[in-house]
Amino acid sequence: MDPLPFDLHGHVALVTGANHGIGAATARALASCGAAVVVSYLRIPDSGEPEVPETYRRNRATGAAEVLSVIERQGGRAIAIEADLADTGVATTLFDAAETAFGQVDILINNATGWIADTFLPTRERRFGHEHERVSAATIDQQFAVDTRAAALLIAEFARRHVARGATWGRILGLTSGAPTGFPGEVSYGAAKAALENYTMSAAFELAALGITANIVHPPVTDTGWVTDAVRRHVGERPDLLHIATPDDVARVITYLVSEEARLITANRVHLR
Repeated sequence: MDPLPFDLHGHVALVTGANHGIGAATARALASCGAAVVVSYLRIPDSGEPEVPETYRRNRATGAAEVLSVIERQGGRAIAIEADLADTGVATTLFDAAETAFGQVDILINNATGWIADTFLPTRERRFGHEHERVSAATIDQQFAVDTRAAALLIAEFARRHVARGATWGRILGLTSGAPTGFPGEVSYGAAKAALENYTMSAAFELAALGITANIVHPPVTDTGWVTDAVRRHVGERPDLLHIATPDDVARVITYLVSEEARLITANRVHLR
């Protein structure tokens, strides 16, 4: 990634789901601009599905050592914490660890997902290498625990500590994927992201007087290792899908939105094409 023209020295960022993909790219980008970064992640065991690219399966199962190595080689500061965001006590754990290592968190990136492909259809099908499960209490809980409940608890803890120390500057950013209009074949994912968007917009208005901005980024199809030839053909056939982005492409936008240059941008859903 080319050097970014943003100064984040003196800031501390917490990025969830940051062992690979957009989260890892965002952690590297923020660190390159001077922020100290807490890399939160959870390794997902290799499913062994032959239709899912090996690169993607490997990326999800990896730790954060490579992310930390890149940041440290570039002179940045970062720590990594493996944490299951479905645990309701994790928000406190992550903020406490960040404060011990670097000081108060003032940039929160809600990127992690408990992604699962589920459907209302009574028969299972395979699409892009994944078998779609029927909607159940288990699929709903898995998705909402991470994408919605954990993100909301992190925002609440962020705000509580911000007020307690009398801070006047903060940034909250969430990642979405087309949720408000439904997400056929990944219905709980779409619903959880819609709830995350709503929480983030509420934060934008409730916390604005405290100097906090809150925005949502909707990336285009982003190749985090899962994009196959079938996915590329699908994108090429869809007039509303213009590009396949890299994680670094998305990280550049995120870094801008949490910078001082974007201080007037809040309560926005930034749809990247």
